[in-house]
Amino acid sequence: MEAKTLEAELLQDWQCPEGTIPIVRSPQQRPRRKTTPFSSSIQPDVDASNNHEYAQVSWLGGNIFGASGRLNVWKPATFNDEFSLTQIWVVAGRDTETNTVEAGWQVYTGTNYTRSFIFWTSDGYQRTGCYNLECPGFVQTSNKLTLGGNIEPISQYGGDQFELSIYIHKDKQSGNWWLRILEIDVGYWPGSIFNKLSDRADYVSWGGEIVNSGSQGHHTSTEMGSGHFPSEGYRKASYIRNIRYVDESGAINDVDPHNVVPSVTRPECYDLQMGNINDYGTHFFYGGPGFSDKCS
Repeated sequence: MEAKTLEAELLQDWQCPEGTIPIVRSPQQRPRRKTTPFSSSIQPDVDASNNHEYAQVSWLGGNIFGASGRLNVWKPATFNDEFSLTQIWVVAGRDTETNTVEAGWQVYTGTNYTRSFIFWTSDGYQRTGCYNLECPGFVQTSNKLTLGGNIEPISQYGGDQFELSIYIHKDKQSGNWWLRILEIDVGYWPGSIFNKLSDRADYVSWGGEIVNSGSQGHHTSTEMGSGHFPSEGYRKASYIRNIRYVDESGAINDVDPHNVVPSVTRPECYDLQMGNINDYGTHFFYGGPGFSDKCS
């Protein structure tokens, strides 16, 4: 099975002059603030009560210095000032000391596009951190890629699949966490903005997240991934493949599928299952439509 690598609007045909970077300037409705990734085995105090729901897998191998994966890209429907995203989390610390660096794609109510994004926090999403370049923190060095820019084309149900490749790794000499998207070194999060990730990560997660505001008196109809359950499989369900982690030596390692920790907040709304496509490495399908007779 073969999917296509995204180019088009995210990687512009043009590039900014040397020494400058592309920045999204058009007015955008800002998505809700993010929260810590859910995993009952990692953070038992985190649940869906904050209106964020997840379908993800985590790797708790220890001595983690980065992660990578290939995320196929969709445009899930969103409603009521909610968002739907797919991403990689690199995490250290807990509660108010949680540090993260994050990257992926996102759709939020009020827009008609799937957009790339990054995020970070050094205090459990309380006061520090932001999306993209909206606050001091991430240092963009590439003039070829627009953070927060529209992603086109996107995967089609039963048709062509388009993927976003993401690689995050720590440069041990500088202490900075570098981000690579579509083989472009986009920039870095300085190690100096963190207190826990200044050393290494505790775990890595890959997966989907939505907001369920329940504003219509029932569970949201905001979709996760393709909006279809993982049981529908390739070309229909969303997936993340070739999930890998970076060890202390800088080597990129395949994640053992038997040792990942899956976490799903409400499987009747959004679910997850590990895949078995031979050339896709460790991978999983995830997502769902939200509100239904079973998801109320």
